[in-house]
Amino acid sequence: MAPLGMLLGLLMATCFTFCLSHQNLKEFALTNPEKSSTKETERKETKAEEELDAEVLEVFHPTHEWQALRPGQAVPAGSHVRLNLQTGEREAKLQYEDKLRNNLKGKRLDINTNTYTSQDLKSALAKFKEGAEMESSKEDKARQAEVKRLFRPIEELKKDFDELNVVIETDMQIMVRLINKFNSSSSSLEEKIAALFDLEYYVHQMDNAQDLLSFGGLQVVINGLNSTEPLVKEYAAFVLGAAFSSNPKVQVEAIEGGALQKLLVILATEQPLTAKKKVLFALCSLLRHFPYAQRQFLKLGGLQVLRTLVQEKGTEVLAVRVVTLLYDLVTEKMFAEEEAELTQEMSPEKLQQYRQVHLLPGLWEQGWCEITAHLLALPEHDAREKVLQTLGVLLTTCRDRYRQDPQLSRTLASLQAEYQALASLELQDGEDEGYFQELLGSVNSLLKELR
Repeated sequence: MAPLGMLLGLLMATCFTFCLSHQNLKEFALTNPEKSSTKETERKETKAEEELDAEVLEVFHPTHEWQALRPGQAVPAGSHVRLNLQTGEREAKLQYEDKLRNNLKGKRLDINTNTYTSQDLKSALAKFKEGAEMESSKEDKARQAEVKRLFRPIEELKKDFDELNVVIETDMQIMVRLINKFNSSSSSLEEKIAALFDLEYYVHQMDNAQDLLSFGGLQVVINGLNSTEPLVKEYAAFVLGAAFSSNPKVQVEAIEGGALQKLLVILATEQPLTAKKKVLFALCSLLRHFPYAQRQFLKLGGLQVLRTLVQEKGTEVLAVRVVTLLYDLVTEKMFAEEEAELTQEMSPEKLQQYRQVHLLPGLWEQGWCEITAHLLALPEHDAREKVLQTLGVLLTTCRDRYRQDPQLSRTLASLQAEYQALASLELQDGEDEGYFQELLGSVNSLLKELR
């Protein structure tokens, strides 16, 4: 019985094992095709996603931490992008959270869909441009409407003026009319003076002064200096002074037209003080920054004419203007020569003209060292300031004569005491760099140089 029982147990175990194997095979046969089908579907979907239109872009969602960017990802505006030199990958993060939120607000970007196309971008950009153009067009129309409201077209103004028998003239036409009025033999003295007075207003402009030259009006005014009427000479010089100022083309034509000789003749003859003031103004405008005219001035005896002028009684005002002119001419030549050495921008021709102006030797020969020193006795502080400046620039040339002049030493000592007291008052009032302190410094500097 024992062998029979063992055989029966072995048989049952074999059957159980066989059934179990058969069940596993059945389950495998049922489930494996499904898994295989699922994997195949996933592979197809992955391939389909990879084969999507190249224009579809994946949106990168930045955070406050650096994250690697995958190729083709679109980075929202306001993000901070860098290249990681260790990994070689591009990384991005939020730069300013608020700025990013503002940049995204109102834009056609659906962050929930994770994608947007280039066509979406083009469409949004086109709408943005259309909106900007419409806004710009509205602003232009509003501006044009405002201009039309404030101003009227020139055609309407001309029409209205024609109805009122008013003619609109250009500056050139006005100057031609004024010159004709001045040059007309039928014009009265008052009309001629009025024409010159109005003309002076226009020739202050450089272009107008050159236009005056172009139609011959400048020579007409220069010829007016020969008039027997002092008022005509005065106002003709007034016009010329305005036209000469910083206008090289007009200055050259004036020299060729004989203006310099005529101006010196008026200064050398007996004329009203008001006329000489205007003539001296014209002379200063003609000589400044014009070395050729300065050389002609010296040749024509201009320094002698000015010396006689400042020594006349009652011409103290003219004397200060003459001293100022001499100071300007001396410093102008000094600065021109220094500039030529430092920058080499000045033309060789102009530099040569300045070197031909022997002003300092002429001042020494004509006795201007003593004349300038004696003008220091003028009572006005402004006049003293100009004289002190001129004495300073003439110091190298006139040092010996200054030392031999006892009147100059007494005058400087008196001014030193006067300006010390005035400078002390300025300091008491809290002025550390007052006007009288500057004058005191000039006096002290000059005294130191003359010891």
